[in-house]
Amino acid sequence: MPHHVVVDGSNIATEGRSMPSLAQLNEAVMAFMAEHPEALITVVVDATFGHRIDAKEVKEFDEAIANNELVAPPAGAVGRGDAFVLSIANKVGATILTNDSFQEFHGQYDWLFDEGRLIGGKPVPHIGWVFVPRIPVRGPVSRSAVKEAKRKKAGAVARGTARIGSPEASQPMPIPTAPPPGARLGGGGERPGRRGGRGSGRGGDGAAPAPTPAASPAPPAPA
Repeated sequence: MPHHVVVDGSNIATEGRSMPSLAQLNEAVMAFMAEHPEALITVVVDATFGHRIDAKEVKEFDEAIANNELVAPPAGAVGRGDAFVLSIANKVGATILTNDSFQEFHGQYDWLFDEGRLIGGKPVPHIGWVFVPRIPVRGPVSRSAVKEAKRKKAGAVARGTARIGSPEASQPMPIPTAPPPGARLGGGGERPGRRGGRGSGRGGDGAAPAPTPAASPAPPAPA
């Protein structure tokens, strides 16, 4: 058995009932401790537990809260008692004694489906409390929670992905040392390397040679 067990007190206290019973919760915890004396027990109830139990149990409940025998989540805690139970179990790697499946948290705590993380319990007439290992029940809420968790994870991965270029791409752009081939220089309109070259006149002044006159056409042959 695990060393640490978190009891979902509100769930166990309401098992088979419409309203929670502190007496039933105490019976369940004592029965579990008798079977697993080596376990470290933490009993968690939701913030409204003290307002829903029988008025005769309120004084005992207040004393249990004061003595840290029962733990309630802080006021205004997001997710209510279920989130608090799961946060504790997640932090210490504990098993949870509950009959709840926590479907809305399946996308956040996939360890809920690991063997040994959940134990269920029910009071059996003439026998007492019986505890058995269990796995969460899946359903529409579970599938929606898992889908939403995957969507958020994919978005986080996409936002954290950056394109990284090669080291050469990060270097400064090279400065050209000569004009590109065929480029014309400003001013004279000459191409580089053509001064005094082929096509220049005898004086080397760069003037183009005079065109050769075309030959006269031959007279027509006599008929």
